[in-house]
Amino acid sequence: MAYVTFDTEKLKLNFEFLDNLFTENNIKWSIVTKVLSGNKMFLTELLKLGIDQVCDSRVTNLKIIKSIRPDIETIYIKPPAKRAIASVVRYADISLNTELETIKMLSKEAQRQNRTHKIIIMLELGELREGVMGEDFVDFYESVFEQKNIEVIGVGANLSCLYGVLPNRDKLLHLSLYQQILEAKFNKKIPLVSGGSSVTIPLIFQNILPEGINHFRVGETLFLGTEPYNDAVIEEMSNNIFMLYSEIIELIEKPIVPDGEMGTNLEGDTYTFDEEDIGQTTIRAIIDIGLLDVDIKHLEFVDKDITIAGASSDVIVIDLGDNEKGYKVGDVIKFRLDYMGTLRIINSKYIDKRIRGAGKY
Repeated sequence: MAYVTFDTEKLKLNFEFLDNLFTENNIKWSIVTKVLSGNKMFLTELLKLGIDQVCDSRVTNLKIIKSIRPDIETIYIKPPAKRAIASVVRYADISLNTELETIKMLSKEAQRQNRTHKIIIMLELGELREGVMGEDFVDFYESVFEQKNIEVIGVGANLSCLYGVLPNRDKLLHLSLYQQILEAKFNKKIPLVSGGSSVTIPLIFQNILPEGINHFRVGETLFLGTEPYNDAVIEEMSNNIFMLYSEIIELIEKPIVPDGEMGTNLEGDTYTFDEEDIGQTTIRAIIDIGLLDVDIKHLEFVDKDITIAGASSDVIVIDLGDNEKGYKVGDVIKFRLDYMGTLRIINSKYIDKRIRGAGKY
């Protein structure tokens, strides 16, 4: 059975690096846990790090987090759906919001549960995902301010997730300026300007992050050791906290070119082959993981001599060439994963999940 490992020693090293970075820059940060897909074993290890605040986009995951550490502050990081209002108020201390009608429902539910629900109002900065338009922002806040049991604790923005609009100093200054306008106009303290994410971290390294940006929501950089602004690994961090292992279940020398009339495969792809490969053979292996579990674009072989020949829902076919390294049935093939690959693998109920500490992969 294929399995994925979660290296807690490397996780701790990454956490300490980021925690020091943010502390030195007077930034509060929250860990985005959605890549763990609510896996209680993994979440338990994460929460041992002594973090103060976590974010997730699934209420069920926040419920699990609260069951492990009731004291931890939780953030629901997308505008709540109507059907989720009661659960959001119960399991999320804070939520990100852009719709007045939703906030009114949160207010009513917070009154019913006899608690105050905190919100961060999201501003549109060009990514065209969630966010109130700038020209409506002040009026929007004024309406929100009237809602009972609702406390506005911050303004925020999302960049890079939908179209890849990158954060820059001007955009983040724009966000910070709106916080200052609201505080001045309404004489209300708004403590958080939540404009940071993994993609914003390089602005800290370059010393161009506006001082007003004081809250980051970080997932990818913690778990993958990468920063998506430059699509690069941060030198001081580990990029193999997660490793995927899949077993060879068949290994046979076979022709390179298929035999028969060619159509499309299950994904609708059509293949063509070089004529010079007709009659040639290669050592092919089948491993016990497929498209149901992972998108092959998000896999990276540890052994760089292996390539993917194709994949179906349940298996991946790999090309071993002359098999100079002597792979055999039962051997394990190792993969690194990018963020989307990790997200999908952890979410697959067919992949075993294991904890490991320090040591070679």
